[in-house]
Amino acid sequence: MSQRLNYNAASPAGMKALGAVHAYIRRSGLPSRLVDLVFLRVSQINGCAYCIDMHSRDLLEAGLPVEHLVLVPVWPEAGSIFSEQERAALAWAEDVTRLADRGVPDSAFQATAAVFGEKQLVDLTLAISLMNAYNRLAISFRATPAVLAEANAPADTLHAANGQVL
Repeated sequence: MSQRLNYNAASPAGMKALGAVHAYIRRSGLPSRLVDLVFLRVSQINGCAYCIDMHSRDLLEAGLPVEHLVLVPVWPEAGSIFSEQERAALAWAEDVTRLADRGVPDSAFQATAAVFGEKQLVDLTLAISLMNAYNRLAISFRATPAVLAEANAPADTLHAANGQVL
């Protein structure tokens, strides 16, 4: 599978705008691990290999045990491996990402609002929305996952496929 186009090069101002939202989320006060878990889960739901590869690496580099990483797709069955806040964020990420199926139920909102304050809930929803946007870009334009780029590129010429970390 080859990349269709480099969306960063084609629309630098648009990508800069998304990058500003990403920077805001990182400064929002939400725990970094929680944000990265949400980014990973949204990417798994959407089937974005580029983002799954990236966010798995980010979590592992930040110290998430591999045993936790492999349980992200089945987090409801993982017991207390994930904190109450992480579980609430992962559930909200699933409901917001899959909203075309049934909307976002009141019960999902109430459960998440019981764990997060209003600002945190909006910031979490911004993070989910941003990752959904990034997934759609990476899937539509076939961004190359780093693992594939590494396998196909000489070590001294390895760079991110799109020149930006999502």
